[in-house]
Amino acid sequence: MDELLLRELTPSVIGVLVRRGVDFAVAEDAVQEALIQAALTWPDRRPADPKGWLVTVAWRKFLDAHRSELSRRDREQRADAEPPPGPAEAEDDTLQLFFLCAHPSLSPTAAVALTLRAVGGLTTRQIAQAYLVPEATMAQRISRAKRTVRDVRFSELGDLATVLRVLYLVFNEGYTGDVDLAAEAIRLTRQLASMTEDEETAGLLALMLLHHARRPARTRRDGSLVPLTEQDRARWDTSLIAEGVEILQAALARDRLGEFQAQAAIAALHADAPRAEETDWVQIVGWYDELLRLTGSPIVALNRAIAVGEADGAKAGLAALASVDPGLPRHTAASAYLHEKAGDLSTAARLYADAARSAPNLAERHHLTRQAARISQALRG
Repeated sequence: MDELLLRELTPSVIGVLVRRGVDFAVAEDAVQEALIQAALTWPDRRPADPKGWLVTVAWRKFLDAHRSELSRRDREQRADAEPPPGPAEAEDDTLQLFFLCAHPSLSPTAAVALTLRAVGGLTTRQIAQAYLVPEATMAQRISRAKRTVRDVRFSELGDLATVLRVLYLVFNEGYTGDVDLAAEAIRLTRQLASMTEDEETAGLLALMLLHHARRPARTRRDGSLVPLTEQDRARWDTSLIAEGVEILQAALARDRLGEFQAQAAIAALHADAPRAEETDWVQIVGWYDELLRLTGSPIVALNRAIAVGEADGAKAGLAALASVDPGLPRHTAASAYLHEKAGDLSTAARLYADAARSAPNLAERHHLTRQAARISQALRG
C-alpha cells in the first residue's frame, strides 16, 4: 500500500519542487532520496500528511545536495592549491605558532585543543568531536588553557609530539569535516619533516599523503561518500602514493616504530591493492595489533575488528567487536557492516538505520541511510 501511494505521489511532489525553482532532474533526485527515507520510516510510523512529509523531506534533500555541489565546486577551485610532491618551502610563522601554542605549562591535551582553536581555526564543536567529548567539556578545557597562558611569555617552545598530534587532527578535520585544512596540514608537516630526522614526523607525512591520494575518489558528484571498497582506484593520485610509500619505508628502516608509522603502513597496504578484493587483510590485522599495542585506543580496536572480519570472516570480526565499547562513535555502523557480511540482513538494516541517526556529519548519514534502504529493499524483494 505504501509503495503504491509513493508512486502516486511522486509526480506531484516533483511538481512542487519544480514550482519552487528546482531543475526537474534535480527535483527527481531529491524526491528519490525522500522516497528512500520514506521506505525506512513509514513502516514504523506513517505520517498523517504523506504528501506534505515527502515535500518537506525532498526539499531538505535538495538543499543538502545544493550545498554539497557548492562544496564540490569550491574543492575543484582549490585544486591548484593542493600540495605538490617534492621539497617543502621555507618555514613560515604558522608552524612557529603551532610550537608556541604547545607550551610546556599546558597539558598535551589542552595544548592540542588550544592550537586547533587558535591556529587551526576549528570550532569548539569540531574539536570536541575529534576528542570524542561533549562540546561543553571541550569549551571549558579551551577556556582553562587560555587562562593558563594569558600571562605566560612564550619563550620556551612546546614539544614535537604535541605539534604532530595537532597537525594530525587538523588534517583529519580538513579531510573529512567542514573546513578544508588538509592541504595546509600537509604543507606544514612537509616543513617540519625537512627540519628534523624524527621517524614519527616522517610517518605522519606519509600517512597524510597516502590518505590525501585517495581524496578525489572519496565522494560522488552529489557529495555522497564512496566506501573504500567501491572507490575508482584509477582516480587515486599515484605520485602522492609513491612519495608516501618512499617516506614510510625510510622511516621504518630506522626501526623505531611509532603510532603514525603504523597507521601509514596500514594506509600503504590499502593503496598497494590493485582491487579491493586483493587487499592484504592479514598484514593489516598485524599492523593494527602493533597500533593497538602502541596506543591502546578504542578507535583502533574498532577498526581492528573490521579488519579481522575481512581477514578471518564476519563471525571473528563480531567476536573482536564484542570487546569494544558499544558507545563508541561508529560502533553501530561497524556492527551493521559485519552483520551484513555474516548474512544477518535484518539486523544489519536495523543497525544501519540506527547508525545513520547518530552519524557525525551529513555525508555519512546519507551513506548509512542508503545502506539501510538497500538491505530493506532486498529483504522485501
